[in-house]
Amino acid sequence: MDATGAGPDSRTNDGSRAGDCGPSGESRGRRGRPGGRPDGDGAERRRVGRDASVSAVVAGLVAVVVSCSGPLVIVLAAAEAGRLSGEQTASWVWAACVGSGVTCAALSWWTRMPVITAFSTPGAAVLVGSLGQYSYPEAIGAFLVTGLAMALIGVTGVFGWVMRRVPPGVVAGMLAGVLFSFGAGVFSALDSIPVPVLASLVTYFVVKRRSPRYAVALALLAAVVAAAAGAGIQAPAGDIAPAVPVFTSPDFSLQAMVGIAVPLTVVTMASQNAPGLAVLTASGYRPDDRVLIGVTGLTTTALAPFGGHGINLAAITAAICTGEEAHPDSRRRYVAGMACGFFYLLTGICGATLVGLFTALPADLVAVIAGVALLGTFSTSLAQAVADEPGRDAAVVTFLTTASGVTLGGIGSSCWGLVLGLATHATLTLRRRSRRPDHDRVSP
Repeated sequence: MDATGAGPDSRTNDGSRAGDCGPSGESRGRRGRPGGRPDGDGAERRRVGRDASVSAVVAGLVAVVVSCSGPLVIVLAAAEAGRLSGEQTASWVWAACVGSGVTCAALSWWTRMPVITAFSTPGAAVLVGSLGQYSYPEAIGAFLVTGLAMALIGVTGVFGWVMRRVPPGVVAGMLAGVLFSFGAGVFSALDSIPVPVLASLVTYFVVKRRSPRYAVALALLAAVVAAAAGAGIQAPAGDIAPAVPVFTSPDFSLQAMVGIAVPLTVVTMASQNAPGLAVLTASGYRPDDRVLIGVTGLTTTALAPFGGHGINLAAITAAICTGEEAHPDSRRRYVAGMACGFFYLLTGICGATLVGLFTALPADLVAVIAGVALLGTFSTSLAQAVADEPGRDAAVVTFLTTASGVTLGGIGSSCWGLVLGLATHATLTLRRRSRRPDHDRVSP
């Protein structure tokens, strides 16, 4: 019997062996059926304790620190633009963190994949410029419609059908482009905090030679200790207090649907869910897009009256939890998703004080922590992007466009990288077909 509880010759319901490798060469074992749902009964679901590891829990913690120390600032800016009260803003943060926590933990446990969700960062950026033009109940109505629209798009399977037909090199190029700024951020921070950067990098590579599972955890610890020694971290004052959700009755208006719901749905699906699915696919998993996007859409709908503007699949923080740094065995990385969910819930329930702890970390230090955690995933995705020589040009176009950070029409660079990469792939493929000699073509 192997670690999955299946013998070497046992087969899953789709006819594949329990130890067969996925698209990236990782064992699928526990993922069994297509879509990532685990085989077996409730007995297998009680193995979380045995599958848990320090590296996976730390990966989940780092993912939450990155989310709450950067994107949360955009949410707070949107709340200020909408002239929300302190209670309404706290409720919004509660909805964003609790929604992310519940979906992270539940979906990771159910699918046995590290499914990382988050609140929509590009969606919050859209709201910074538009929320002040509408009443808060109108915005709540638009959030509710956004959740229903995302759920409908997800359960129909149209979005996943399109994503599954994207060439693997283009997917890997988009992921590498998304992660590029974080990798570069590690070395950019040498100007401002050289000691924490060097301490983190040296610790990471030294530990990785001996025990890769603990490389990120110890690199994180080294960076924080070095920053604290230099008085670079100022802990906020105040008591830990639970957040109180505030219910607001929705008001539906055509203007808010056009001005908020439509752009919020588009940017969330294109800039968050698309790369989120790409991260899981590039890591060798087979995500069931109907379940993942459907559940996050319905969660958005349920939390909309409390201020939740959008729960979706994460991309950057997902990459922290899906790589080998979370755990060498891909079948046990789902614990990182469950840990991420736990820390999200803790942040949401304990309110602004814990959020303050995350935001107290210097921005450069957060960039170093995230960048070091993503080094392995970036190198893997970059290698996958250029591995296929016929599709290399399309992958490079995707990578460069995504890494540029360009935003057109409110749509982020990851979506435009995907579009231009697919256009390049289609152009080159069409050209190669048109150049085939007549005798190579099948005669009628």
